[in-house]
Amino acid sequence: MSARLIPPSTELTQPYWDATRREQLVIQQCADCADRIFPPRARCPKCGSAQLEWQPVSGRGVIYTYTVARRAPHPVLAEQCPITIAVVELEEGPRMISNLTGCDPNEVEVGMAVQVAFEAIDDSDVVLPVFKQA
Repeated sequence: MSARLIPPSTELTQPYWDATRREQLVIQQCADCADRIFPPRARCPKCGSAQLEWQPVSGRGVIYTYTVARRAPHPVLAEQCPITIAVVELEEGPRMISNLTGCDPNEVEVGMAVQVAFEAIDDSDVVLPVFKQA
């Protein structure tokens, strides 16, 4: 476990955070057009439907793009630098922003295969999805 900034939870995002506590990655899927959606929304951005369901996903993906923060963007994160921040294109389609852990930042490449892992935040019940090289 490590110190992190705690992301806010809302009525809309609560199912996502409940799933991460079970170490499961979920995204929304539209019941009308089958579009897969992340980040969470109240309506489908493709067809406008409010019929969105939470579905588990594989957690596999590839690095779409990334950056390395060598200076902490917030004092809480100072001990974790350098931090590799990646946009991961999930196997199921949507992209999500997360940290890439357990990998030398100099070895990260666009297109690199990754797999979700889960990291608990100190002194909270929040579990963050992070990615590791597959």
